[in-house]
Amino acid sequence: MKPQNLLFILSDEHNKKITGAYGHPMIKTPNLDRLAARGTRFTSAYTNCPICVPARAALATGRYVHEVRCWDNAIAYQGHPAAWGHRLMARGHRAVSIGKLHYTRNTPAENGFDEEILPLHIVDGLGDLLGLIRDELPVRIGSRKLGPEAARGESEYTAYDRAITAAAVRWIREQTGRQRDKPWALYVGYVAPHFPLVAPPEFFDLYPEDAVPWPSRYAPEERPRHPFLDAMRNCMQYDVGFTDAAMVRRAITAYFGLVSFLDHNIGQVLAALEEAGLMQETRVVYSSDHGDNLGARGMWGKSTMFEESAGIPLIVAGEGVPASAVSDVPVTLVDLFPTILQGVGVAPHAEDADLPGQSLFEIANGRARERVVLSEYHAAAAIAATYMIRHGCYKYVHYVGMPPMLFDLTADPDERDDRGSDPAYAGIVAECEAKLRSVVDPEAADRLARADQEAKIAAVGGREAIHARGTFRYSPPPGSKPVMFT
Repeated sequence: MKPQNLLFILSDEHNKKITGAYGHPMIKTPNLDRLAARGTRFTSAYTNCPICVPARAALATGRYVHEVRCWDNAIAYQGHPAAWGHRLMARGHRAVSIGKLHYTRNTPAENGFDEEILPLHIVDGLGDLLGLIRDELPVRIGSRKLGPEAARGESEYTAYDRAITAAAVRWIREQTGRQRDKPWALYVGYVAPHFPLVAPPEFFDLYPEDAVPWPSRYAPEERPRHPFLDAMRNCMQYDVGFTDAAMVRRAITAYFGLVSFLDHNIGQVLAALEEAGLMQETRVVYSSDHGDNLGARGMWGKSTMFEESAGIPLIVAGEGVPASAVSDVPVTLVDLFPTILQGVGVAPHAEDADLPGQSLFEIANGRARERVVLSEYHAAAAIAATYMIRHGCYKYVHYVGMPPMLFDLTADPDERDDRGSDPAYAGIVAECEAKLRSVVDPEAADRLARADQEAKIAAVGGREAIHARGTFRYSPPPGSKPVMFT
């Protein structure tokens, strides 16, 4: 593959279903749709963990969460094991980040970058300590603000994303005519459409509140019951704050507006690449760290293995990538590590021989190897460790100490019929569990996660100290302070 520059754009909490290229009839995402038209869209792409910090650590290192041991939003990446940026820098390629990373601290060389522009990392290097407490789940009362705050307007996050876009456009323009011996890699990390659900007026107004779709299985009697989901709803009380149907529709309208706002910003970055004369020598990758339940089944935010939360958009375009193509091969964020290296022309390092990922360029061109893809969750509101794999048309979700879930995504794409405890599917469940155990020991990884979390709790003074410190709902952009609550 011819080495070229690589532009990697990552959003935060983008439900792949809310994208025109993925078939949504209402959402307006013209720039992402055009990107998909000139490249390959992956329909079965997943995060390796449906929450920010662990997902980003897996993406950086190309390793699963149980290998990196960044389990939650209080145990973040801090330079080891090696990230894809380290491999590029060691071979003389420039690696630059602009925007949200969500690592431990702003130390570019340690994190795998020559430069970090406008970086957002975990709060005070500590992050969400409350999420470490998993034996007796706390009630996250701040989550009740999700619905009441949904609005047409601006937030510190929309201002931050505008600044990220301006910085990315400026950086790309500075490359015009600049001679480099080797291709560069530019990472652009947005926060949209992550809450707060406050969308700029010109994007909020694209969607009449009375016309946005109603969440699937939102009525209380329609919601699936499972000990893990019940515990999560009791802890993350997002839906408790919604007082009426109008507020639900306003929240969805704002989310749609934020997706279009994100698309608008991506369009400006791609236009700058074109104007700089760099489009033909730059491959582009777009994805998100995880999705958003967006009210489906009474769930908001992320943290579940349903398609809305664990599924992610993933589009790859440029030289050597089939255009207007669709790949149904299951892939995950760990595939970005070998993708970026291959794209810029860096040979695999001997220490990376055991990485689970495969280059998306290879997969897009029909050279996928057989493997098991994995997502796992050990973070906030997880009363049990959770693991998800794909086995053909089946999605298998394994909960340590709790009943499994099984969905046939071909026959049941909306995941309405859980076959995990159905005797008729016992053989499929057994096959799926065996495949899961071929890549991770669920109980051993659970014990390791809980031991690391207990050690972190002790290091910050114990549970009482964590409760006294309080917590926050989302990491503020650079220069802002988090709004704390207890």
